[in-house]
Order: sequence, then structure tokens, then C-alpha cells
Amino acid sequence: MDHFLYFFTFQDSSIAFIVIGITLLGIGSAYVGTFSFLDKKALLGDAISHAVLPGICLGFLLAGEKNPIYIVGGAFVSGAIATFLSSWLKENTKLSEDTIIASILSIFFGFGIVLLTVIQKTGNPEMAGLNQFIFGNAIGILEEDLWIYGGLAVLIILTLTIFMKEFSLLVFNAEFGKAIGYPMKSIRLLFNVLMILSVIIGIQAIGVVLMAALLITPGAAARFWTDKLSVLLVLAGIFAVISGIAGTYISYVIPQMPTGPWVVVSLSLLALISFLFAPKRGMVYRYFARKNYLRKTQNEHILKSIFKATEEGKSGLTIEEIYQLYPEQKKQSLKSIKNLNKDHYLIVNQNFISLTNSGLTEAKRVVRLHRLWESYLNEYMNIAPDHVHESAEKLEHLLTPELEALLESRLNYPKLDPHQENIPRDHD
Repeated sequence: MDHFLYFFTFQDSSIAFIVIGITLLGIGSAYVGTFSFLDKKALLGDAISHAVLPGICLGFLLAGEKNPIYIVGGAFVSGAIATFLSSWLKENTKLSEDTIIASILSIFFGFGIVLLTVIQKTGNPEMAGLNQFIFGNAIGILEEDLWIYGGLAVLIILTLTIFMKEFSLLVFNAEFGKAIGYPMKSIRLLFNVLMILSVIIGIQAIGVVLMAALLITPGAAARFWTDKLSVLLVLAGIFAVISGIAGTYISYVIPQMPTGPWVVVSLSLLALISFLFAPKRGMVYRYFARKNYLRKTQNEHILKSIFKATEEGKSGLTIEEIYQLYPEQKKQSLKSIKNLNKDHYLIVNQNFISLTNSGLTEAKRVVRLHRLWESYLNEYMNIAPDHVHESAEKLEHLLTPELEALLESRLNYPKLDPHQENIPRDHD
């Protein structure tokens, strides 16, 4: 508890600098990564994050120390070469994109490991901590590093905000953007520069191996919660900041623990929560939504069956007759009957079932939708009357009152369906 209070009350100014840095890094990386995720270029970010390692090593060799300017410069050149090669090979060879990216990732990262080994063998005392660029160590970031990395993060955030419309066109409809006069190649170049910079600012805190997770996972997790781009970017930034601070705190409490893996673990937990519990898209929500839909469907089938019986002059159906209509759904049918009886749609008298007034109204609605869909499929889709029933069975449960009114108007309020059966209305 003492560690927690000391860390989050910022009694040490260096901790405040680190938290500010990881916050800016998280937002910048999440913004770039979200656009990359939407553009289906997630693998390119992974390739760049691995490809900057030889540049880091060459920057160190040139400076003879961990000079952030040389490190950033070397990493940028290395990442730019990797990005250029990826585009050039895609345009000039028959290799698939994933093959090109996998090759660039492996070659550049392997070369970087060789250079790192060479540096370690030189015995240069300044190389201490250089291997932290592999898995990251946010606690090792110095104040002078923050000015450079934090400044780059602010630059990324501002650029993405100012050119939001242009990057949205790039991601969602580049051809349309080109057609209305936007320089899409220049916008793509600018976006690639921002992606390289976002990788560079995260390499010391997160590491080259795991930086791709900070780029892509926040946007992927946030996508479960919203369809709106502005909300998506905000949520992605929040997820990245939370995971970044959590990973940094663990590195602070356990000094030998690298930051990158714990950032990824925190992000994975947020992504799992989103995958399971996000409204509309989460697995739990979808499970219960499907369960409710199946229950609603079976309830409406029962009502429809009893209404059809009344059209034939009967006052209702027995439970056995309903079982015969749905032989493979006896358990669900019995449950539906109990639910409909509880909701006052059915009257159950021993084994005989009939409709209440509200049940009759609901049954008419379902039958009307079914027969309207059959009419639409026959008239507008030119499907034969004996082939429209199954499709109408599925569609009848999905129509809203607004669409029902539109469908009736489009069909000119028909009285009979393709089978010459009456289309019931409330006043009948």
C-alpha cells in the first residue's frame, strides 16, 4: 500500500514525469494504431516495431552512448527503410503482403540482435540498459528522454487531430478522397511517418517486441464498444493510458520486471473484458440477445399457430397439437406456453390453449408480418408462392413498426397474400 500511495501521489517528481510520458505515449500510439487497425494495416505496425532495432543500435554506435537524439534518428531511418521496402515489394513483386511483412520483420530484427550482440562485446560501459529496448522499461526513462519522446507524442496527437478528416478518408475510402482532389499518396506518406514515430516513442517504455500490442490492441478493444470514430479514438487512448500506467507501476514495485509484458497483460485484460461484456458486440451480450431472440421467435410461432387454428374455425389448440407442430422443440414450446400464459397472451385450460384479447392482437401482428413478407418476396423478388414461406418465417421477427408501415405502403395495403390467405389487421 505504501508503494501504491507513493507512486500515485507523485511524491517523487521523476514518477510524475514517467506517468506523463507514458500517458502521452499511450494516447499517441493508440490514435495511430486505431487508424492502422481500421485500415487493416496492423501487421505493418508490428514489422516497423521490430525493424527499428538495428537503427537503435546504429544510433548508439554512432553516438557512443544512449543519446536520445541519435537513438530516435537511427530508429526513424531504420523504420522508414522497412516501410519503403514493404511498399516497394508489394508493388513490384508477386509476394503477398503478409509474406513481405514477415520477411522484413525477421530480417531487420535479426540484424538488430546481431548489432546488439556486437555492442555487448565491445565492453562499452554506456551500453548498460540498452537491452531494455527489447522488452521496455518505463522506469528507466530520464527527464531529458521525456522531452524528446513526449514532444514527439504531442506532435503525433496534434497532427492526427488536425488532419482527422484526411486520415478518415485514407482509412475508409481512399479512392473517393482521390476522386475529390485529396493528395492521398502524401496523406499515406504522412501516416506512415506518424506510425514510425509512434513506434519510436514507445520503444524504451514498451520495447520493440511488444510495441505492436500498444498500437493495435487499444483500438481493437475499443471497437467492441462503439461505431463512432471520435468515441473509438477516446476509448482507445483511455485503454492505452490505463495499461501503460499499470505496467509502469508494476515495473516500479518490482524493479527487475520489464514494463512491456505487463502493459500487454493489462491491455489483454481490457480486451478480454471488451470481448466478453461490451454492449451489442460482447460475447455475453450476444449470447443473451440470441437467447432472447430464440425465445421471442418460439413465442410468436405458438401465437401464430393458434391464430391459424382460429382461422380454420377452431377456438384453440391442445398442447399435443402444438407438440405435433414443433416435434423437436417440445421443451421450448412448453416454456413458451408458460411465458405467454404469464404475460396474459394465452388462456390454458387443462390441456387446451386459446388466445386472450391481447394475445389475439399480437398473433394478428405476427401473421400480418409473415404474409406481408410473403407478398413482398413474391411481388418484388419474383419468388414463386410455394417458395416464400421459409424466408418469411425468418423475416417476420425482425420487422419494426416503421418498416411494417413502409412495407404495407409499398405493397399498397394488400388484403390477400400469394396463397390467397387473408392478411389480418387490428380492426378485423
